[in-house]
Amino acid sequence: MERLVKTRDDAPQGFFAAEAAGLEWLAEAGGARTVRVIEVEPTRIVLERIDEARPSASAAAAFGAALAATHDAGASGFGAPPPGWAGDIFIGRRSQPSRPQPTWGAFYAAQRVEPFLAPAVAAGNLSASGAAVVRRACALISAGAFDDGDAPARLHGDLWAGNVLWSPEGVVLIDPAAHGGHRETDLAMLALFGCPHLGDIVDAYDHAHPLHDGWHDRVPVHQLHPLAVHAAGHGPSYGRALVDAAERTLALG
Repeated sequence: MERLVKTRDDAPQGFFAAEAAGLEWLAEAGGARTVRVIEVEPTRIVLERIDEARPSASAAAAFGAALAATHDAGASGFGAPPPGWAGDIFIGRRSQPSRPQPTWGAFYAAQRVEPFLAPAVAAGNLSASGAAVVRRACALISAGAFDDGDAPARLHGDLWAGNVLWSPEGVVLIDPAAHGGHRETDLAMLALFGCPHLGDIVDAYDHAHPLHDGWHDRVPVHQLHPLAVHAAGHGPSYGRALVDAAERTLALG
């Protein structure tokens, strides 16, 4: 088996261990395939190397159904990290808390959006007035406006197109920020940055596990997290997009 070695000499404590725990937890669901972890150490992780192939509609449909199965495997709570993992988890190079909460909205607002607002303002990528709009949206979310009674889903948590590899055997997922959350969050992130054959993925997902009515209208709600992360370090265009998503979230309330 060919191997891929990822290293980071300045990795914070648990950086690669959290990645490994997330990959293994997702794999245990028996749904979407994840890259195999061969070895993990404090400053490196060794993974199987994935041969890449051209995306296809059939592979996308298979992935959509498999992702639904992964989500259906569930989690112990909203915000729950992989079993056996007690520390923060990471999205990109940034840490984020993962402490279980009884409702999705309370978890998502406090642990997935709000932690990135002050860094985004400090970086000059989000205005103080824009941050106030986002905080109003977070208050609406935290109050339960979008809680729907669904059990916590087992999320990849950083499901943008770059973490979706197309292999000759189908899609393989890498680099998760795995936790218990709302299934619409993974789908919304796929839509945010674009993914080949996204329509086929969503159609197959919806067939395997029908989505609640109005899910498409709620996409901006679930995009607040990745937009806040990017606003904290990737430029003012993400700050503007974050405020726009917050305004659209408030309009739904």
